[in-house]
Amino acid sequence: MAADTQRLYERIAQKLASGIARGEYKVGQRLPSERELAQNFSVSRPTIREAIIALELDRLVEVRVGSGVYVMNTEPPGGKAGATDIGPFELLEARRSIEGEACALAATRIDDSQLAELAALLNEMRTENEHDIMLSEDADRRFHEVIATATQNSGILAAVKMLWDARTRSPQSRSLSAKVRATGVKPRIDEHTAILKALRQRDADGAREAMREHLTRVIDALLKATEVQELERARQQIAEQRKRYAANK
Repeated sequence: MAADTQRLYERIAQKLASGIARGEYKVGQRLPSERELAQNFSVSRPTIREAIIALELDRLVEVRVGSGVYVMNTEPPGGKAGATDIGPFELLEARRSIEGEACALAATRIDDSQLAELAALLNEMRTENEHDIMLSEDADRRFHEVIATATQNSGILAAVKMLWDARTRSPQSRSLSAKVRATGVKPRIDEHTAILKALRQRDADGAREAMREHLTRVIDALLKATEVQELERARQQIAEQRKRYAANK
């Protein structure tokens, strides 16, 4: 892939992979921290996370929660699969731009039957959050697609569906979603309620803001959830060390 068509995280992943291949990072060695890498490459921490996930999928590195990222191989076992993935943070950024405007347009065109459908899906999310998170996430997707349908613009609907399909197909997004789901993160009822309220009021500006705020918080939740995993592992390690210390007194 030509450099000018590569996504930013892919270029960072390629640079790290090249460093591993050259021996700058040895097998078993811990990579610099996420913060250090972000500073070294002058990119954001989400970009570093996407690059690390790409390396993890290629089995070049292993992420040890609470410890760091360690080099596992100098080249991908079985050869490189090819970087065709879209990073989860890139997808969310695209969704925030497109779905924010879609929600504003939907507020001026949505009908009562679609509002009723959104209310039913919101109740489904609320119920399934307590029983089956996968069904709740499915209701979440349908909620967003109903809004796209309400724009009465087939191009917008196709774009929104494409972004959700890309999320489903993306190994990076699936990997990160599984990690985040394990921390207890679920579809966010209050934010969807705010979106529905703005749509009911036919408030285009309010609907845009509610959708953008929702997706901004999703991005923040992904960042925090991965940090929570690391902190929890660190707490467990400290607790185990305290037990060993107490036993040796």
